[in-house]
Amino acid sequence: MILPIRILTVVMAAAVPLPAAPLDLRLPTENQHLFSNEPERFYMYVDRNFEGQATRPWQAGSFGFVRTAIRVGDQMLLTKFHEGIDISPIKRDALGNPLDLVSSIADGRVAYVSPLAVRSNYGKYVVVEHQWENSAIYSLYAHLAEITCVPGDVVKAGSLLGRMGFTGAGIDRTRAHVHLELAMMTSRNYDAWSISNGKGVNFHGLYNGMNLIGSDVARFFLEHQAKPELKFSEFILSSTAHFKVTIPTRGLPDFAKRHPWIVRPGAENPSSWEISFTATGMPLAFTPSGKQVAAPTLTSIRPSTVPQRYLTRNLVSGEGNAAVLTKSGLQLIALLTDDFSTITPSHTATPDDPQDP
Repeated sequence: MILPIRILTVVMAAAVPLPAAPLDLRLPTENQHLFSNEPERFYMYVDRNFEGQATRPWQAGSFGFVRTAIRVGDQMLLTKFHEGIDISPIKRDALGNPLDLVSSIADGRVAYVSPLAVRSNYGKYVVVEHQWENSAIYSLYAHLAEITCVPGDVVKAGSLLGRMGFTGAGIDRTRAHVHLELAMMTSRNYDAWSISNGKGVNFHGLYNGMNLIGSDVARFFLEHQAKPELKFSEFILSSTAHFKVTIPTRGLPDFAKRHPWIVRPGAENPSSWEISFTATGMPLAFTPSGKQVAAPTLTSIRPSTVPQRYLTRNLVSGEGNAAVLTKSGLQLIALLTDDFSTITPSHTATPDDPQDP
């Protein structure tokens, strides 16, 4: 039986060298309405037609499950995951084209530039790598009209990257915006995973959006404003766990090595690793475990009366405590662990320790 997750309490695994000064973090455009509690002026809306009612909710431009409304019983659920935030323009020309400049949210290095809009739903986009707490964290800026940087450029918080536009899929001049993500790189072997899972031609190498797992960037900005000394690791580790997966140990996965603050203390040679995830699939903690598993196994999940596939972007299926990893869930685990062998879901879940990370 899969036991429910109750509380998330996180302890830093070990002391790591940290920057002496607080992080210089800035929004990427002149639109600062996130900080003035005017979300309707900060986020770009999405047109919605649900049960005959047409609306333009600004919430659809925020992070999380904010799009594609469906009716489940007496509830309206939003089931489509939006991995970043869509920031509205402040300035437009006479034709309605956005004029806002887009800049780096923090010090870093331009890691990747995609100048051909047709090669991604992101349109023209830029990825900046930030070195925070011995980890590479990535910010992504999409739908640009113009890119003014090149890979290798060293940037500061506020350095110009390009100009807002409406390149890419599902966006037009009226809904022009910059799509911003703040992410961790899932695997340094993404090409092999992409080939093994039949994902087609990968034009973007390691900087394919499927290899960058986004965090709630707006919440990070707000919490950092309230507490300037807040570190990204603290922000991630304070997030709420929705499910946990136990994997056979083959040494510490490369993802955990690249983010050492995500590893919980425990046995030096564990039988397995238990990975805690948010509902969106963001890994929160790698905890040494004594459980014996032959394959990735769902071992804990928050109970719900709503089918889990709607709450987890179809990473988990089932209802209540009776749930298993889906094919998409197994693909995520494979990407996180660099194990691209054929894996089938385990329908026999082992009990979970009631102590949550």
